[in-house]
Amino acid sequence: MCEFLIVCLCLFQTYLFSDGEDKQLQMRTGANIINTNCSAAHTRQALCCKMSVEYDKFIESQKKWFCHVDDDNYVILPSLLQLLSSYHHSQDVYLGRPSLDHPIEAAERIKSNGMVSVKFWFATGGAGFCISRGLALKMSPWASLGNFISTAEKIRLPDDCTIGYIIEALLEVALIHTHLFHSHLENLQKLPTDSVLEQVTLSYGGYENRRNVVSIVGGFSLVEDPTRFKTVHCLLYPDTDWCPKPKPHHGK
Repeated sequence: MCEFLIVCLCLFQTYLFSDGEDKQLQMRTGANIINTNCSAAHTRQALCCKMSVEYDKFIESQKKWFCHVDDDNYVILPSLLQLLSSYHHSQDVYLGRPSLDHPIEAAERIKSNGMVSVKFWFATGGAGFCISRGLALKMSPWASLGNFISTAEKIRLPDDCTIGYIIEALLEVALIHTHLFHSHLENLQKLPTDSVLEQVTLSYGGYENRRNVVSIVGGFSLVEDPTRFKTVHCLLYPDTDWCPKPKPHHGK
């Protein structure tokens, strides 16, 4: 459902990256679905393979912003557009939310078979992040045409960490920290109800992690909408045909 809600509103700006063919999803969304031909495993190598394809497709697309979100995210488009409007796509912009309260430290392998320690911030892919085209182009020597995978092998870290390594450690561009992006690692029940629609991305933990579901009331019950994504969507876009319509008030 989450992919479908997002795609309907920005069809030509959305690309769905999969590890296989999905004709049903193609029919439901009509979106640009890219088969990465990467492994379906949730390993570091498989994740980096997918991110490598994402990066190359973004560069090829000529779009101004590269925003990566996972399939358990809901993107609040008005908030995203407002945030991005504060910057210019030609600037060096790396926006996101770290999953740690300190920079990560990695062992960087160098040509002489030695190791050197490097510290950098990275935006967790689980909450989503955005990179300007100007900065993405500068990443090219370490990210384009399969170089992303070899760069990841150099530090032996996952895809989102590798993005941070290229931008912060190699290009020396600082991550712009924002609390408007949210991942499955958080307790989203603590998010004030009146601020939910002002966020950029929301996530959920499902039945196994009830704390990671926003507290918001709407036309759907928890059984009908356990992620609260449909409720959020209908509060943002009440004219959507499948959203519950308010019952008319009859005068006495």
